[in-house]
Amino acid sequence: MAISETLAAGLEQYRIGPKIRALRKAKKLSLVQLGEHSGLSPGLLSKLEREQLIPTLPTLLRIAMVFGVGLEHFFEVEKRPVVAVVRREDRMRLPDRPGTETPSYLFESLDFPVTDRRMEAYLAEFPAGAPESEPHEHDGAEFVYVLSGRLRLHIGEEPVSLDPGDAIYFESSAPHNYRPEGNESCETILVVSP
Repeated sequence: MAISETLAAGLEQYRIGPKIRALRKAKKLSLVQLGEHSGLSPGLLSKLEREQLIPTLPTLLRIAMVFGVGLEHFFEVEKRPVVAVVRREDRMRLPDRPGTETPSYLFESLDFPVTDRRMEAYLAEFPAGAPESEPHEHDGAEFVYVLSGRLRLHIGEEPVSLDPGDAIYFESSAPHNYRPEGNESCETILVVSP
C-alpha cells in the first residue's frame, strides 16, 4: 500500500526497521533464523529492516515476541527537535460545522501530524456571502493574519475589520466570531494556542 509523504515522514521517526535489525544483530541471528522463529519469510524481514515495507501490528508482535520485547519498544522515539512538513495534497479541507450546506468557513490544519502541539495552525477560507460564524470561546489566545479579502470579527462586543496584510492577536476566552466582508472570499492563517 502506498502512503503519502507526510505519513511516511511521521513513521520515519520511529525507525522500526533499524530497531528490528539491532535486535536481530544483538541476538546474532540471521534473517533465516529470525524467519524460523517468527514464521515470517527472510525476504519480508529484509524489506522490513530496510524500511521498504511498513509492518502490520500482528507482524511486529511476532517479531517482538521472538526478542521478548513489547510493541512499545518499536514506538519509542528518541528526543529530538520536532520538525513536521505538511504537503498541500495531504491536508483535509473541513467545514466549520459538519453537515451544513453553507459553512461559515472552511479550514485546513497546517500542523496535524504533530502530537503535543504548543499551538494549532490553520488555513481558513471564508467564502463570499458566507454567514457569520457562531460566537465561540476557548482557553488560550488566537492570532489571525489576512492573506486575501477582508475579514470582520466580533470580539466580545467590539467589531474589527481586517484587510490583506493585517493581523490581530486576542485572548480567545472572549466570545468571538468571523465573517467575510464585501463581495469576495477571504483567506487567512489562523493560529490558536491552547
